[in-house]
Amino acid sequence: MRGFKEASFSDRLSTAAKARQAQLEKARAATRAGEPGLAERQAARAATAAAREERAAGRKSEKLAREAEAKKQRAAAEIARLEAEKVAAADRAKEAAERAARGVALQAEQKAARDARYAARKKRQK
Repeated sequence: MRGFKEASFSDRLSTAAKARQAQLEKARAATRAGEPGLAERQAARAATAAAREERAAGRKSEKLAREAEAKKQRAAAEIARLEAEKVAAADRAKEAAERAARGVALQAEQKAARDARYAARKKRQK
């Protein structure tokens, strides 16, 4: 059983968090006051971070340019494919029309041959 003045778990957590925060503030104050080259290091870090951000922005713009170029190439390929399909469909239609014309001519030729045979048979019978 817990005693009357015993700290709860949440109390112990908050006390530990406050202690960590106090140590962090103490360390920050000590580094700011005691180091003579701090400003130069911070400036170097800022310059490095700016250069890093600039390179990242350059990479991003290059990536966007590559994506735009790829999109343009895909669109051109799609247009070329559609044109090729259109030409192929026209060729198929032309071929079908020629086939139909040949079929009609063949039927007319066969009918003429049939009529000639019929006429010859009638002539022989007379």
